[in-house]
Amino acid sequence: MIQAGTSERNRVDKVLQDANVKLSNVLSDIFGVSGQLMLESLLEGQAQPAEIAQFAQRQAKRKIPEIIASLEGHDMREHHRQMIRYSLEHLRFLEEHILELDTQILTKIEALGYKPQWELLQSVPGMKENSAASLLAEIGTDMGQFGSEKKLSSWAGVCPGNNRSAGKNKSSKTTKGNRWLRGALTECAWGVSHKNDCFLKEKFWRLVTKKQRKPPATMAIAHTLLILSFQVLKTQQPYRERGEPVLDEKQKGRLIAHHVRRLGKLGIRVRSLPPVKGSGPTKPKRKAQTKK
Repeated sequence: MIQAGTSERNRVDKVLQDANVKLSNVLSDIFGVSGQLMLESLLEGQAQPAEIAQFAQRQAKRKIPEIIASLEGHDMREHHRQMIRYSLEHLRFLEEHILELDTQILTKIEALGYKPQWELLQSVPGMKENSAASLLAEIGTDMGQFGSEKKLSSWAGVCPGNNRSAGKNKSSKTTKGNRWLRGALTECAWGVSHKNDCFLKEKFWRLVTKKQRKPPATMAIAHTLLILSFQVLKTQQPYRERGEPVLDEKQKGRLIAHHVRRLGKLGIRVRSLPPVKGSGPTKPKRKAQTKK
């Protein structure tokens, strides 16, 4: 039902684009507070672009000139308005039933005694109520049935494949696993990629920079999230954010070499200088003794 609601929102945007209403090019979410007020005004069909733009709230007020430009010359006809009304009515129907389903899911979780584990999973970064319920539905609460986090990752299909021949690593695609669990984990991975003060966000964008692609980074974060969920359910302890990792000399050298290469690609040369002799602490000189 959530996916159906997303499709319906995209359909509304397509109808607006067909009517030459480019609100989605200016507003990040046309179903936010500002977008819904403007959409209702468009459906009434009486206000002018400047009047519609005055419905902008909070930060959207800075974009009033762009909003007016996106509405000028629109061709909103009664046909477009009727199609949008159908979509909005369907959205209201879906939202009502989603709320009912959320209540039923919570009732089932409480009846089975899974509420403590459900709340523990929500301590994992990027894990919300729906995602935690999806994980419980697919893997349960007893981690002893999997044996280890590696076996669970293999069963879920989020661990990297092992394709090595003649000492060379070849394409290591993930195996086929539980698609519902993979879907929930990848959704959490996208959410955690924008979460502040989280080591997984740094790991995601570091992998994106290294691979130049987002799908491998998303799957790597999904793998880490499943491992964290396994540890939380096994130890029955909430997740605690890691501190800054302590780097050894080898890791520091690799990090320095990486940033030197990045600066070189930007046209900035960095040259490491040897330590200057005598720059360290010097021993006091002894006074020369003279013979009598």
